[in-house]
Amino acid sequence: MSIHLNRKAGYTDLIAHRNSLTMNLLLVKNIHITCVASSYTLFFLRGVWLIRGASIMRRRWVKIVPHMVDTLLLASAITLAIGIRQYPGVDAWLTAKVVGLLFYIGLGMVAFRFGKTMRARISAWVAAQLVFFYIVAVALTHNPLPFSAL
Repeated sequence: MSIHLNRKAGYTDLIAHRNSLTMNLLLVKNIHITCVASSYTLFFLRGVWLIRGASIMRRRWVKIVPHMVDTLLLASAITLAIGIRQYPGVDAWLTAKVVGLLFYIGLGMVAFRFGKTMRARISAWVAAQLVFFYIVAVALTHNPLPFSAL
């Protein structure tokens, strides 16, 4: 009889552990989504301020906060990938997101740092937003060609 109780207790512990992991992944997913929204909002605002030549672009927080948000975004992305056991280079949709992220970062660097003309900066800013929406579409569909079904 004690073996039966131990097995049942072990099963209950396993279910509790699994539920805990699920709740933790949901928390990480919510953090990730919040960071995505925050990151895009900051990127968009910085672009508007750049176009307007606003002095706020020279404020310290405008240079620091986006990097903090993006760091948390990346950490939550890595945690989610490990948690769901899907990895870039193995799963096509995550590979597409990482490649898209590299393009997004490169275009953001042109928009805010290396663009020589305002036209180049604005073009890079707009292109980066298109890449951002591609990354979101890939995330929602788990398909590296999210618009192919349209």
